[in-house]
Order: sequence, then C-alpha cells, then structure tokens
Amino acid sequence: MPETTIETLPKGPFKVSGDFALKGTDGTQLADDKKTVFLCRCGASKNKPFCDGAHKGCDFDNEPAAA
Repeated sequence: MPETTIETLPKGPFKVSGDFALKGTDGTQLADDKKTVFLCRCGASKNKPFCDGAHKGCDFDNEPAAA
C-alpha cells in the first residue's frame, strides 16, 4: 500500500499525499481520484476544506509565539 503523508506547509495549508479517503461531514467522498490535496488551516478559504490560497491575504501564521 502506498504511504500517506501529511505535511504542514509554513504559513499555509496541510499537504496530504498518497493513498487516502477524504470524506465530508455527511460522509460523502471528497477529492475522488486525487493523490494530493491541500487542506485549509487558516479558515479563510472559500472552498473549504480545500485551500484556495486565501492564507496569503489574511496574515495567517502557524508559527508558535516566542516565549
């Protein structure tokens, strides 16, 4: 079975690659036949759960605050 990886992109989305199933809250299959998807983390995407690049304009920063 191919490996599934989830990568956190700096100041951006999650990149999910490999063999996976992505289902919506109602159980419907999303991203049929895709091997790579980018999932929104900033909450500003107009195409949730997918990233549409909105993080670039909303000052999203996932870096931890300095102690």
